[in-house]
Amino acid sequence: MTVRNGSRTVALDGPGGEFGDGAAGRVPDVVPVRPLRRPGRWVATVVVAVLAAAGIYSVATNERFEWDVAWEYFRSEQLIDGALMTLRLTVFAMAIGIALGIVVAVMRQSGVWLVERVADFYVWFFRGTPVLVQIFFWYNIASLYPDLNLGIPGMDPWLSVDANEAITPLMAAMLALGLNEGAYMSEIVRAGLLSVDEGQMEAAQSLGMSRLRALRRVVLPQAMRVIIPPTGNETIGMLKATALVSVVAVADLLYSTQVIIAMTFQTIPLLIAASAWYIVMTTVLSIGQGWLERHFSRGALAHPPDPFWVRWRTTMTRFHAPRPVQRTAATEPDQVEGGPR
Repeated sequence: MTVRNGSRTVALDGPGGEFGDGAAGRVPDVVPVRPLRRPGRWVATVVVAVLAAAGIYSVATNERFEWDVAWEYFRSEQLIDGALMTLRLTVFAMAIGIALGIVVAVMRQSGVWLVERVADFYVWFFRGTPVLVQIFFWYNIASLYPDLNLGIPGMDPWLSVDANEAITPLMAAMLALGLNEGAYMSEIVRAGLLSVDEGQMEAAQSLGMSRLRALRRVVLPQAMRVIIPPTGNETIGMLKATALVSVVAVADLLYSTQVIIAMTFQTIPLLIAASAWYIVMTTVLSIGQGWLERHFSRGALAHPPDPFWVRWRTTMTRFHAPRPVQRTAATEPDQVEGGPR
């Protein structure tokens, strides 16, 4: 009988067997496995640890950061209100963007020429202009349309409102961020829909479902596994993009920080406090994204992604690759010639 040891085939029967005491056909209990030496990883770990420790020590001992002042501003009512406004802007802008993204993505796959071209123009226009320009445009929309009318052209409008009253700075910010995000979300949703096999739609329609119902009940839930990760990334990007609305005097986190800086001239501590709030909110959104990814990965992946805190703990406690597990010859019958296959 022979056993494959790596790239060699070793005879076990007879006195010349590599593992043996001469007993014919005897299989060793344990095949020794030696871990691969990787000294470069240990060197890199030491170098990175030293540099990280030096950076942390420098930041912690530099009195010019004024950590105590930054902590006081972090807990101040003005920055808390600004952080809540930032969250509200993010939620409403993403709600507008996701709704528009789904509609535009379906329009681009409708098969109707005019509908597809209108959707293409929307994506082309809003992806081609900077979001800051769009904020200024909506903020000054009253210069083009003093009155916003709803109705049939050539007839008396059904509804007419003053643009200055309807398009407040907050409304202008939400419209600009939401419409701009809708163009990007349409591409994300379209990619998710294309990732689902066409046979799913055909099977749903063969069961009597309408195309819209099949899209909502069959195709879209399967596409969510592809849509969720980039959507979470867009949400985090939107959280930080809300800082642009400070140019139209919306009292978000950055605007509140700038107001306090103008009164106290304590620039560095206030910027540290604002950055800390952004990091806290981004971390919460990342945890929510991980939960959604695990929820929509059920049944699709054999091993759904671990929760955020598990990945963080594993990353912080593992400094090298796991060592290979020793394998017994009894548990690998395929390695013995003549064994079961």
